[in-house]
Amino acid sequence: MDQLYNAFKRLFCLWKLSKMQNLKQVIRHPLAFARGFFIPFSLSESVILSAAAVLIGLASGAGIWGLKKLIALSEWFFFTELAHRFSPLGNWQVVILPVIGGLVVGLILHFGIGKERYHGVAGIIEACALGGGKLPYLKMPIRVLAAALSIGSGASVGPEDPSVQVGANIGSAVGQWLHLSEERLRSMTASGVAAGVAAAFNAPIAGVFFALEVLLGELNGSAFGFAAVAAVTSSIFIQATLGKQPAFLIPEYAFHSLWELPLYLLLGLFAGLLAAGYVHLIAFTRRQFHRMIIPTWLKPATAGLLVGLVGMRLPQIFGVGYTTIENVLSGVNYAAPLLLILLLTKLLMTSISIGGGFAGGVFAPALFLGAVLGGAFGTTADVWFPGVVSAAPSFALVGMAAVLAGAVQAPLTAILLLFEMTQDYHIILPLMFAVAVSLAVSRKIGKESVYSLPLVQNGIRLEHGRDVEVLQRISVGEVMTAELTSLHSDDSLQQAMLTFQKTGHHGLPVMDAHNRLVGMLSLQDLHSASPMDQSDCSQKKVADFCTPQLVTAFPDETLAVALRRMSSRDIGRLPVVSRADHTRLLGMLRRGDIIRAYEMALIRQADARHRLGQHRLEYLSGAKVTQMEIQANSNCIGKRICEVAWHPASLIASVQRGSEIILPHGDQVLQAGDILAVVTSDEAALQDVQNLCAPHMPEKQ
Repeated sequence: MDQLYNAFKRLFCLWKLSKMQNLKQVIRHPLAFARGFFIPFSLSESVILSAAAVLIGLASGAGIWGLKKLIALSEWFFFTELAHRFSPLGNWQVVILPVIGGLVVGLILHFGIGKERYHGVAGIIEACALGGGKLPYLKMPIRVLAAALSIGSGASVGPEDPSVQVGANIGSAVGQWLHLSEERLRSMTASGVAAGVAAAFNAPIAGVFFALEVLLGELNGSAFGFAAVAAVTSSIFIQATLGKQPAFLIPEYAFHSLWELPLYLLLGLFAGLLAAGYVHLIAFTRRQFHRMIIPTWLKPATAGLLVGLVGMRLPQIFGVGYTTIENVLSGVNYAAPLLLILLLTKLLMTSISIGGGFAGGVFAPALFLGAVLGGAFGTTADVWFPGVVSAAPSFALVGMAAVLAGAVQAPLTAILLLFEMTQDYHIILPLMFAVAVSLAVSRKIGKESVYSLPLVQNGIRLEHGRDVEVLQRISVGEVMTAELTSLHSDDSLQQAMLTFQKTGHHGLPVMDAHNRLVGMLSLQDLHSASPMDQSDCSQKKVADFCTPQLVTAFPDETLAVALRRMSSRDIGRLPVVSRADHTRLLGMLRRGDIIRAYEMALIRQADARHRLGQHRLEYLSGAKVTQMEIQANSNCIGKRICEVAWHPASLIASVQRGSEIILPHGDQVLQAGDILAVVTSDEAALQDVQNLCAPHMPEKQ
């Protein structure tokens, strides 16, 4: 009763605060208020954040429910209401519908959203990696409307990416309202993504792993907990409102014979090739539409015209294509040539729809491509190898997971998604086999996924959710440890144990009598050499147990290259050697060195962005920022800034002298080679500053 009394008392105090017009403080600091309110109940911050994850799950589930209803309404409007009005046109009505939809979507996105660096999930990944999970969530309703109209009018796009955007924006909104740190905000955004995928497919496990694999790029413990809570909550909401059925109604399949595995291997090869082609074709069509000299808002209508012309003959390519997928999975007798034609046209029309600017995702089209590829493969295999194939549609199911894994490069998500949809363990062996093969093939052809390729093309490389381009600017030689502790090849294992205990390292270089690098000895090697009895450790030599085949780094390599080498081999340390002599040890590069270098680089990058952001926020209301160098013999050299006759419509925002950034003041003396960041409001002012920085030309006599 005392706790209940305290709770009501606090609510009464809150009401009094609102009467005194102090409610703004509560709105500005909701997390602090929540902590204070729940103190009598002894609830920790993690419990409050778990409650926030529940809220994100409920809101995401409701948002996905609304998106599905809006898509159904849009499909009815275009293909029933508008189709009836254009019925005198015959088959040409099918062409007009995507054009109208593209025109409406183009206008909505152009005037409601404006220009975006990246679309869909790629923008969310960038926001989590570089922006701490902050998303412009107020624009989410416009994106949802555009996606529903795109799918409803027949564009070959999917609803899963918009579902991810709904969940991510809700998670980001809750995190920003609670004023969470960047790490917690990323976790809340990932929780929203998990909830969105879980609600879209009624697959909470796949939703969690999609958020961790694709969005964060790592299996983060705290993020996993919040994402699981949000995903389960959204699934419960969807099951309560739309029923417990999975995304696809799939009959039971079984894996009967090991002789089928070579066929699944071949299917995985084809799926990997298809996934790589899918990724690069989308990127290619985006570039082609970007080069088209027509208004941006008109490009979706152009893409809609092409989709409509193809849809006259092949209506299966319209929209999401779930009906065709279910037919293939249910064993509807499609001829293999028809399935291959559907594969090629869906591949091309999806690329045109995405590249042309329709709002929607690439997730569902990847499932469509995998289903028709597997269906054609299974039908052909059943003819060529009668009695070996247990069920031809099972290849369609496995093909869905294989193409999806190769396209988004998220194998766990693909396997778990199909496993949750079938709820049958028997298909898991060929499923994992084909997914692994497809992933290997797609990565061999192109290392980037359909989501990461647009980021890479703009200079942003992410590994484990971090911008490795930051590490491209730092060399191994800058951060390696030059003062080394090493072992000698003739040292005993007992001496090596003492050295490991003294240094605390997990691996040490081994040198020979001529001070040449001959190997590495790790703690694991040491324990393997003397697992139980350590009595003869004084007799065993380090040279007999060290690893002679070394993975090394060079001092002039970037940290990004070294990090990829360490990640591919799962190594925690690299010897740094000379390029001229690989036995000459220069230093050691350990994961701790990379982490410290990365954090320092991020601080410098954030500091530079902060200064630039301040200048732009303070001074750049429609003005232009130009960098120009003070040339030799310029009239500016040797003068203070206040002594130079600058144009009244210009402003010196910063002075860069070498690697130093100087905030200018009137007494700052300018030197040759200084780079000025100049803010100007018109061309006359810019030209005047350029003349002042240019070399002085003496007047002719």
